Amino acid sequence: MSDTSKPALKKSLSGLHLWGIAVGLVISGEYFGWSYGWAQAGTLGFLVTTILIAVMYTTFIFSFTELTTAIPHAGGPFAYAYRAFGPLGGFVAGFATLIEFVFAPPAIALAIGAYLNVQFPALDPKLAAVGAYVVFMALNIAGVTIAASFELFVTVLAIIELLVFMGVVSPGFDWANFVAKGWAGEEVFTSTSIGGIFAAIPFAIWFFLAIEGAAMAAEEAKDPKRTIPRAYIAAILTLVVLAFGTMIFAGAVGDWSALSNINDPLPQAMKAVVGESSGWLHMLVWIGLFGLIASFHGIIMGYSRQIFALSRAGFLPPVFAKVHEKRKTPHWAIIAGGVVGIAAIFSDELISIGGLPLTANIVTMSVFGAIVMYIISMASLFRLRQSEPALDRPYKAPFFPVFPAIALVTALIALAAMIYYNLMMFGLFVALFAIGFLFYRFTADLRDGAEGDDLLEIAQVEARSMAD
Repeated sequence: MSDTSKPALKKSLSGLHLWGIAVGLVISGEYFGWSYGWAQAGTLGFLVTTILIAVMYTTFIFSFTELTTAIPHAGGPFAYAYRAFGPLGGFVAGFATLIEFVFAPPAIALAIGAYLNVQFPALDPKLAAVGAYVVFMALNIAGVTIAASFELFVTVLAIIELLVFMGVVSPGFDWANFVAKGWAGEEVFTSTSIGGIFAAIPFAIWFFLAIEGAAMAAEEAKDPKRTIPRAYIAAILTLVVLAFGTMIFAGAVGDWSALSNINDPLPQAMKAVVGESSGWLHMLVWIGLFGLIASFHGIIMGYSRQIFALSRAGFLPPVFAKVHEKRKTPHWAIIAGGVVGIAAIFSDELISIGGLPLTANIVTMSVFGAIVMYIISMASLFRLRQSEPALDRPYKAPFFPVFPAIALVTALIALAAMIYYNLMMFGLFVALFAIGFLFYRFTADLRDGAEGDDLLEIAQVEARSMAD
C-alpha cells in the first residue's frame, strides 16, 4: 500500500517526452550565448574549445546515465551525491545544480527579449523577459503532461528552424569568412590564442548546458530505466550535430566579429545573406523564439524539480516541497525560482562585472554551477561503483572507467580555467555558496524531520550497513 501522504509527482512522461526535454533544455544554446566565445578566442580558437567541450559532454552523458537509471529521483545530481557522500555531498551537488538552473533562465529570457526587439524595436527587452517568466511559470504550474508535450512541440520546431537557417544562409557560405582572424591574436597556438581557447570555455558549455536536467524528470517518467538511456543518448547526438552546424554556418556568411557580442546572432547572420526585409529573416525571428522558449520552459521545469527535491529532503524550507492539490506540480518551487531569475534580469550593477555584458555574466554564473555539479556527479559514479557494487544498474557507463575519467578530468580543467578568467564572477559564486552553506549548517532539524523522501531512508540504511 503506497503512502499517499508523501509529496509525489505524477508519472506520465514517455521516452519521446524525455528526449524533447533533454534537447529542449539545451537548444536555446544554439540560438545565442555561444557567440560570446568568438570574442574570447576567435572562430577557430572557439572551434577547438567546442570540440573539447563536446568530448566532455558526450563522455559525461554516457556516464551520467548510469546514475540516472540506477537512482531515478527528482533531485538528479543531488540524489546521486547524497547516496555517494551523504548530506554534505548532497548539499554541494544540489546547490550547484540550483545555481545552474536558476541562473540559466534569466539569460534565456533576455535573449527572448532581444529577439522580440528585432520585430518590435520599441519593446523593452527586459519587460519582455519578465513577461516570458509569467507565461511559462503559469504553464509549468498547469501540469507536467501539458508542459512536457508543449516542450516536445517547440523543440521539434526549433530543430527544424536551425536546419532551415543553415539551408537559407548556405548560398552565402564562404570558409574564408570563418577563418579570417580566426585565432585570438591572429596566430595559431600563441599564449594569446591558447588563453582565448580557455577563456571561451563557458560559452562552449552553453551549447550543451542543462542536458542533464532531464534527470530531474525521472520520477515523472514511465519506465525510466529503459527510456532515459535512449532519450539521453539520442539527445546528445542531436545537440552535437546542431551545435557545430549552427556555429560554422553563422561564422562563414560574413563578418563574424559583428556577431560576437550580441544576443541574436542567427537573425543578424541571416540578415547578411537575405537582407533586412526578407521573409526568411522574419520567419527566423518568430520561429527562432521557439528554440529559446523550449529551453526557457524546460529549465523552469528543471529548477522547480530541484528546489522541490531539496526542500522535500530538508535542504530548503519545506514550503517549496508542497505540490499543487489538483495539478500535482511544485507550484511554490516554480514561483521561487522565477523571483530569483527576474531579480537577476534587473541586477546590471551586480552581475555586469569584468567588462562582459549582463547576459554573458549570467551565463558564466550558470556554468560555474554546472561544472561543479559535473565534477561531483562523476565522483559519485566512481564512489558508488566501490561502495555499492550490488546496486541495480539497468544501464552501465560504457568504457568504464575511461569515459567518466575523461568527463571528470575535462570538467576539472574547465573549472580551473573558468576561475582564472572569471575571478570576480567566481567570487560571487562562492558568496552564494557560502549563504547556502550557512542555511544548511543551521537547519539540521529540517533534515531530521524530512519524512517525505525515500532517498533519505535508503541512504541512512546504507550508511548503517556500512558502519556495521
